[in-house]
This record gives sequence, C-alpha cells and structure tokens, in this order.
Amino acid sequence: MTAAPTIAVVTAGLSQPSSTALLADRLVEAARAALRAAGAEPRVVRIDLRGLAHGIADHLTMGFPSGELARSLDALREADAIVAVTPTFKAGYSGLFKSFWDLVPDGEFDGVPALLAATGGTARHSLMIDTALRPLFAYLKADAVPTGVFAATDDFGGADPDGDDSLQRRIDRAAGELAARVLWRAVGSPTTSPAGVTARGSALAVDESSRGRHDESPWREHDDSSRSRHDESSHGNAPDHDAAPKPPRRPSRPEGLPPLRVTPFERLLQG
Repeated sequence: MTAAPTIAVVTAGLSQPSSTALLADRLVEAARAALRAAGAEPRVVRIDLRGLAHGIADHLTMGFPSGELARSLDALREADAIVAVTPTFKAGYSGLFKSFWDLVPDGEFDGVPALLAATGGTARHSLMIDTALRPLFAYLKADAVPTGVFAATDDFGGADPDGDDSLQRRIDRAAGELAARVLWRAVGSPTTSPAGVTARGSALAVDESSRGRHDESPWREHDDSSRSRHDESSHGNAPDHDAAPKPPRRPSRPEGLPPLRVTPFERLLQG
C-alpha cells in the first residue's frame, strides 16, 4: 500500500505539559507503526484545543469559524482517521472537548475510523469512554474502534509497577484496530491488524459457505418444483385443471404441553 492516510489527533488537555497530550502521542506512534507495517506512511495532523479555546467560543457565539480554528476544522474534515483524547471532568469529557465537536456538522464523519481515549486521576472513571465518548461519536456516525484507552495517573509509571505495560498493551491493541479500519477503507479488502482484528470495521463479513447453504435452502426446492411442472407441461402431461382442487393441508398439532384447563372462579370458591 502506497497511500498516505491522514490521522487527525484532537486533544483537550488544559495544562502544559499534559498527560492527555502524552497519551495522544503514544496512541499516534502506535497507529503510525501499525500502518507502516502494512506499507503506509501516515500523515499526522495535531489539533490542540487548548490554543483554540477563544476561537471555539467565538464560533459558538458568532456562528462561523475563523483563523486557526477554521484551518483545524478543514484538516479534521479531510482526515482518514481520528484520535480523540480528553481529560475526565465530572465523570465525563471536558466542556472544551464537547464544545469543539458541537461545531462539527451532522454527517461529517460518517464511517470515519475513530480511536477514543481519556485520562483521569483514577481508574474508577474508566467507564466514561463507554458512557460519554461512545454515545457522542455514535451520534457523529464515526466508526469507533472497540478498544478504548483510559489512562489513570498510575498508568504513567506511578504506584503500580505494571501499569505502564498494561497501558501499552491497550494502546497497541486500539492502534491496531484503527490501522486495520484505515487500510480497509483505503483498499476495500479485508486486512488483519497486528492486534488480530479484521479490517472490515463494523461491516459484517459474509461467509461464502454460509451463503451457499442459504442459496440451496427453500429457493432451490421451489425452483425444482417449478422446473418439474414446466417439464410435465412440455411433454403433454399437464395437470388437469378441471379436477377439483385439493383442500389445503391443515398443520398438524405440535406436540407439547396439554391444553390449558381453566377452572371457573365459582368452583374455586366451593372448595
């Protein structure tokens, strides 16, 4: 594959430096490595919302983007994949993060692969990816990869000595899923990612053998009976249309529980 897919990285970290930006960097590097392994050299466009806060507020109040915000929205619109990372505020995404996506027109990212990630002070907030981020990107109709990445403070080498390895495994899996979807959209054929995820994305692959079995089920019997009637009429053995039609067969009673017997209420009162 020689195409150069574009990955847009949207980060909503407010501090400098930011653990949210650090997680975004690691996700992008893993996705870049997975795409390079497939022969693609991705181009990365970074959108840091911290520097666009004033432009986002102006757009919300005036109704049109300007300056750097307009260029960022144009770059996001042309991206082949999205990596979205937000800090966790009040068990959800930050207001700055949500305000940015409020500026995106409906239907702008239909089927675009998206990797969802978040940071927080404790792993107890990790469900926010499923309760907050996935509904948002489902509304945008993006193709969010199955694996979301949540990084708590301990995951960056804090109290848990194994936290960093666990985080890296999640990063590699999510990045592999994202790369697989990008490759499938580019070439239109199934490709297996390093994480073992089929690149057909959310589309269901049809088993050829299953398709053959379905073709041979009731339709084959109907075709054979129609063909036999046609052969009989062509050889002069057409059925007698004057004969009385046979009554339709009544379905046999299925075996099972006996009929339900209802006892009148008066009899129940008698004893």
